[in-house]
Amino acid sequence: MSKRRGSRRGSSAGLPGGANPMAMLQKMQQDMAEAQESLEQETVEVTVGGGAIRVVITGHQRVQAVEINPEVIDMDDEEWLNDLQDLLVAAVNQAIEQSQAMAAERMERITGGLGNIPGLGGLLG
Repeated sequence: MSKRRGSRRGSSAGLPGGANPMAMLQKMQQDMAEAQESLEQETVEVTVGGGAIRVVITGHQRVQAVEINPEVIDMDDEEWLNDLQDLLVAAVNQAIEQSQAMAAERMERITGGLGNIPGLGGLLG
């Protein structure tokens, strides 16, 4: 009588609690797609220069609004145009950074468990 040796494809033998890595990955893929959809609708708002400029950006880094408050801009200052341009650059850059951080945090919530899937820990991360 010989013992048969073969692969255990599709089996969850040896995994804690009988976990199925493929099912876990499929669930994670679904969660990531849902998070991407929600990030398209979620926004970050940044205000700089004491309220001079306000930028609204989505989780997909799409600028939705740029507002300039004329009451805060000193039109008598000869350098106002340069100041305004500098503030605009700062506001957009801050908005992008915050939007990226929001998206990364959302994805980390989903993918943070990859290291716990046997056989994948060293591949991802």
